Amino acid sequence: MSELISALDALGADDLHALTDAAVLERTALLVQVVNRASAELTRTVRCADATQAAEHDGLKSMRSWLIGHARLAPADASRILRSGRVLEHFPTLAAGFAEGSVTPEQVDVVARTVGPTEVARAGGQGVDLGAFDEVWTRVAVASPHQSLVAAVQAFEDALDPDGPEPDPTEGRRLTIATHADGSVTGRFDLDVTGGEKVKAAIESIVQADRPQGDARTRAQQNADALVQLCDNQLAAGSLPTLRTVKPHVVVGIDLADLVDPATGAGAGELGFGATISAARARYLACDGSISRIVMGPDGVPLDLGRDHRVVTPGLRKAVERRDKSCVFAGCGAPTWWCDVHHLVHWLHGGETSLNNSALLCERHHTKVHHGFRVARDPDGRWRTWRPDDTEILIGPPR
Repeated sequence: MSELISALDALGADDLHALTDAAVLERTALLVQVVNRASAELTRTVRCADATQAAEHDGLKSMRSWLIGHARLAPADASRILRSGRVLEHFPTLAAGFAEGSVTPEQVDVVARTVGPTEVARAGGQGVDLGAFDEVWTRVAVASPHQSLVAAVQAFEDALDPDGPEPDPTEGRRLTIATHADGSVTGRFDLDVTGGEKVKAAIESIVQADRPQGDARTRAQQNADALVQLCDNQLAAGSLPTLRTVKPHVVVGIDLADLVDPATGAGAGELGFGATISAARARYLACDGSISRIVMGPDGVPLDLGRDHRVVTPGLRKAVERRDKSCVFAGCGAPTWWCDVHHLVHWLHGGETSLNNSALLCERHHTKVHHGFRVARDPDGRWRTWRPDDTEILIGPPR
């Protein structure tokens, strides 16, 4: 092990910029193989520890718990390693390819997610030759794109049940959401064919409806914005089930001094699920929301709770929607149900909550306006947009 660490230290000292393009690519391919081999050895070692209940040595009941607590792995990664170790015992050719570095850990997991103890037992009972699948899967994994192995593994499921009984589409659905230390969120989902089609259709409808001029977002960014917009639409509609006795909504807690201070104020506001945001972001959310006043005592106990006050009333929103008809940011035109009512002069700074001081902005452009961009309405009713450097964004021929 010490020689392995020394070799890695030596690699880390190499000057990569001194290498040719061919040498960099060759090094990359070699490192992928090394990572695969190291992953195979980790999987083999964890499988041994799992079988011998080695985690009891440190007072833990399982290797999954040990990997999460001692190695600081994400729960999903710990489960993947254990799952892979168990399935490789039934597929020695695949295990050999993994050990020599030509098969990746992700490819092994494609098999492991499908072929568990139940499937192995069913194969034995039906006379299905696991060895044949072992050989085919390994050849596909070594020589073909990743998705080809997914199709090859599907053939195993078809062999176990050639008639293909109508499955319960909810059985294979999974959605995991992880919140990181800075409050950002990542996730993964697995859906059946029908469920996936519904999600893609819903997201695609918003992506195709929101293509403003000059949009430089990647497709992944467009999809993410569309997902947030779907949730925003549902939250705004008020038709979701109640959550902790109230309609689900975004909750922000912030001290009054931080809210009215024009400084950015990083980490000043706390969201309902525990993440922190800047005071500037809280002011953005306060543009079109409900405000509740809570007076706290010196010991942190609430002394007084004021009534909720809706900053933008339903009547005012209807009037703004009727006047603006869509997002007023130059080149956008997102529909009213995607938009917030923005205060041109924030109510924190004395701006009136009135029709003349309001503008309809979609989430993306509402954020832009709170980060230096500016919109204003001419006396003739024409909306105009300026960049942070005070140059105007013009659409069509020059004025």
